[in-house]
Amino acid sequence: MTRFIHDLFAKEYLEELLSPLGTVNIGRDVTSEVREIDVYFTPRTAIPEYSETLGLLGKMANTTAIFEPFRNPANVSEICSCLGKLLDVRGELERKFRRENTRYDDAQLPKLWILMPTASKALVDSFNAIPDTENWMQGIYFLGESLRTAIVAIHQLPETPDTLWLRILGKGGVQQRAISQLSALATDDPLRIIALELLYRLQSNLVTDVPQELEPEERELIMAIAPLFQQQIQAAQQQAREEGLEQGLEEGLERGRQEQQRLILENFLRVRFGELSPKMTVFLSPISKLAAAEFTVLLLAISMLTVDETGRESAVKLLAESVLQMRSPELGDILPTAVTNLLALPVAELTLFVEQLSQLSGEELRERLGKIPD
Repeated sequence: MTRFIHDLFAKEYLEELLSPLGTVNIGRDVTSEVREIDVYFTPRTAIPEYSETLGLLGKMANTTAIFEPFRNPANVSEICSCLGKLLDVRGELERKFRRENTRYDDAQLPKLWILMPTASKALVDSFNAIPDTENWMQGIYFLGESLRTAIVAIHQLPETPDTLWLRILGKGGVQQRAISQLSALATDDPLRIIALELLYRLQSNLVTDVPQELEPEERELIMAIAPLFQQQIQAAQQQAREEGLEQGLEEGLERGRQEQQRLILENFLRVRFGELSPKMTVFLSPISKLAAAEFTVLLLAISMLTVDETGRESAVKLLAESVLQMRSPELGDILPTAVTNLLALPVAELTLFVEQLSQLSGEELRERLGKIPD
């Protein structure tokens, strides 16, 4: 499931970045077995400034291209499948030129870029792929000239601004460092905004659509994305203040963030546990007010619970605990007892109590929820 989520992110990411330079088709079918090309790019009028901003990716987009991104290292069979797609396209073009009685030129054949997080020397050597250091940087290995194909080992690319937009498609530390470098760009940088929106969507999909436990690497990726999104919200708020806009705009931004988090939490709980219990529903609105990083930590904690009734009960306890800690961090030693007493309330009383939390002092909370149940 996570592989599909990352594949979708890579396709949408390349589409967004390359669309100013030409036509991008995602999931283009080719004949024979009806194999699907991940990203098929056809350039339009050149925009040198934008291509330069994309660095290495912009250089790859100087000609018609096929991009086949892999979340995990591709094996020999998968690379052969990519080559099969390229040969299918070649066959289509040759038939088209014959029908139109025009001359076929190999230069019109797309270049195939196989993007992989890592690539072993044994794999690269098995295709007799070699670097072209005169024209391209390290980490790119070209097959025979007539094959018009290159294997891109993202982990070997130099970590420079020129490779940033490709390293976002890497994995592990390479991807996390690229995300960190993304945060250093100006908050109004259009490419930063596009990448950020897609990364936050990736984060949402990972915590919402994956019913099983996330791998440590996935958790680290989610945690790397969370502060970047929060930084963007803070930048928008700061801009509003600097421009002297009314406080209502700031409040509107915050309401929008909270509503988005509420929907993410609701969808996540539904996917993981089925229908929401009444007590889960009580906590949706207050939890949506958590800061983005804390909200992500909560989702990760819930994602590690078992998908059964025990897990459901534990999820409700985590929600209740988060709400109480938001309201009164000093509960500390009585927090487990307070959670138990809070959840012992009938749903109607629980709903009213949660709505009134903001009006209760820490002392009142201790008085009402700190008694050890009989």
